[in-house]
Amino acid sequence: MANSKNSPDNSAKTNELYAIAETSGQQFWFEVDRYYDIDRLNAKEKDKITLEKVLLLKDKNSITIGKPYIKDAKIELEVVSHKRDKKILVYKMRPKKKTRRKMGHRQELTRVMVRSISIGKSSVKPSSKKESVKKETKPKSEKSTN
Repeated sequence: MANSKNSPDNSAKTNELYAIAETSGQQFWFEVDRYYDIDRLNAKEKDKITLEKVLLLKDKNSITIGKPYIKDAKIELEVVSHKRDKKILVYKMRPKKKTRRKMGHRQELTRVMVRSISIGKSSVKPSSKKESVKKETKPKSEKSTN
């Protein structure tokens, strides 16, 4: 029984901060310093992307739920690479008619890394001097892209 008590405590420590956000027509569970594959975005590698459609945000002490979105909540992503998913084969056949069609599809994906999750003025990032410099230059790039 001691092991079962320790495992929820360990998982609680790793999931102290997370957010559920909407992007590419889907909802994703985002955590800081993890990468995710989402539908292809029109961005270059190492570009910064900000998601503002945050549905739920959990801090160490509180959970915030949006109606439908949380005001002033942001998730900052960095594009790592562009790739393609595994091939899916679609085979259609009409019996007794000698009609067959075989098609394939590969989904275009963008791999992104979550850099920070913030609400209002507060933000949670890994402590690094380089990233604090990037944060100062971030508003300038947002103005140029909009």
